[in-house]
Amino acid sequence: MEETIPPMESGNLHDYEVACKEFAWASVDKEFDWSKGSIYNVAYEAIDRHAKNWRRNKIALYSVRADGVVDKHTFGEMSELTSRFASGLLKLGAKKGDRIFVYLDRTPELYISMIGVTKMGGIVGPLFSALGHDAVKDRALDAGANIIITSPYLYERIIPVLDDLIDLKKIVIVGDTEGMCDRCVKFEDVLASGDPEYQAENMAPTDPYIIHYTSGSTGKPKGVLLGHRAMPQQLITSKWVLDLREDDTYWCTADPGWVTGTSYGIFGPWYLGTSIVSYEGRFDARTWYSLLERFKITVWYTAPTALRMLMRAGDELVKEFNFSKLRHVCSVGEPLNAEVIRWAMRTMNKRIHDTWWQTETGAHIICNYPAMTIRPGSMGRPIPGVIAGVVDEEGNEAPPGTEGYLAIRPGWPSMMLGVWRNTPKFREYFEVPGWYISGDLAYRDEDGYFWFLGRADDVIKTSGERLGPFEVESALIEHYAVAEAGVIGKPDELRGEIVKAFITLRPGNEPSEDLKEDITKFVKTRLAYYAYPREIDFVDSLPKTRSGKIMRRVLKAKELGQPVGDLSTLDD
Repeated sequence: MEETIPPMESGNLHDYEVACKEFAWASVDKEFDWSKGSIYNVAYEAIDRHAKNWRRNKIALYSVRADGVVDKHTFGEMSELTSRFASGLLKLGAKKGDRIFVYLDRTPELYISMIGVTKMGGIVGPLFSALGHDAVKDRALDAGANIIITSPYLYERIIPVLDDLIDLKKIVIVGDTEGMCDRCVKFEDVLASGDPEYQAENMAPTDPYIIHYTSGSTGKPKGVLLGHRAMPQQLITSKWVLDLREDDTYWCTADPGWVTGTSYGIFGPWYLGTSIVSYEGRFDARTWYSLLERFKITVWYTAPTALRMLMRAGDELVKEFNFSKLRHVCSVGEPLNAEVIRWAMRTMNKRIHDTWWQTETGAHIICNYPAMTIRPGSMGRPIPGVIAGVVDEEGNEAPPGTEGYLAIRPGWPSMMLGVWRNTPKFREYFEVPGWYISGDLAYRDEDGYFWFLGRADDVIKTSGERLGPFEVESALIEHYAVAEAGVIGKPDELRGEIVKAFITLRPGNEPSEDLKEDITKFVKTRLAYYAYPREIDFVDSLPKTRSGKIMRRVLKAKELGQPVGDLSTLDD
């Protein structure tokens, strides 16, 4: 019998089947003030409208600094601060449509900047604070960035490329500007020059509010544009998928340099007037557990990598903390292994709801919902209002259980507007008539649940069979000694390719030939005859993006002595 986890007792999405039949996107419009003739702007709907009602004194942001100090800002305070910053940017020479980059750690100034830029009609470009100078240069030159908002230590990092940034007019520094170039101005001076009563710029639905640079494989990262029209989808999925409610305290662990950190770390929850927690520091299992307990987090959105690292820290650590307030947990960034779901049920008695979407989709597409049975390892089912399918190269839908390209019918509200200065790349997504092709391979079961197999370019062809690496990785981490695994196909004269696994071990286990043999036997008993790893390397860590995705192409390139391509989003 197939493993399942029964539905939760309640959720904002009460009946998935009914919603799929009856839902219309236009029904979400009434949730926004723009439907009543007000300003059309993501910043206005996320912050300003709440400052005009009873939420004015509600905490919008609990910003936890790396040293544990907490800054609190209400919706009223955020409205005034972001208005000051928006009008201060205009006085600095910024104008509607300018690309303005935010290169900061997760401090209050990051959130003020993000909302302020979108409020004055700019296109905000959030950058990971881990990016090096070449990565910043590539993105700033591609976008023609006019302003960069950063901090003194990050400014030091980009000094070597400042002369190359020909479009850059001003650098706004959160801190002291002594000894810096003449283009630098203080963040506090920009704020002081601004008007707290400034009204957000009225935008069109197809005006972009953000440019997100996605990881490149061999070429440069591409700038994906999302439009103000994404609002309805980001709001309704924050209700249905994240299950956010008025009295929730919500923590999204994703960095705003990644789309989850903006669509669901800033805008989605703030459309609903939800209080959010942000944490400046890096991952530490004890610290993360303490944040969940200290702030009485009710809804938590994180990544499978983080969950596996918590699992690696041991079950005993979990018992030291009280998670009684935690109601709902979601996961994003890469497929969620079934073993992690079982661990969370065993140690915390919490269901983890996997979600699938991409930078290019702007918001959730295929998800697991509180009211729906979870099938561990499945991506879930499409959100109401979206049609997804598994198709072949001609766009024909594959029957249940058959592998194909994961595809979406174009026209969902948050669909990307384009790829900056790269129309041919944008068109590639729609080359199969009637579909957006995600680049992922999947199959759909008889009940409409989708199952991820791997990126199309990650697929391993061994002994005449096609194999997705995720299936092998999931089997590997069920072994008692395995913490994480990355799997690639390695060229082989006899079989075309063989499966090679790179494995990190859980504490208390040491690499050995006997352990390799035991792991191999373990996988053989669970998967097809051709799917077990014929080679295993034990490693200290796996290359991952800061969003938590294992970079299999880096593993493969190093194994084969090939160029590793763009590493700008590699977690340090």
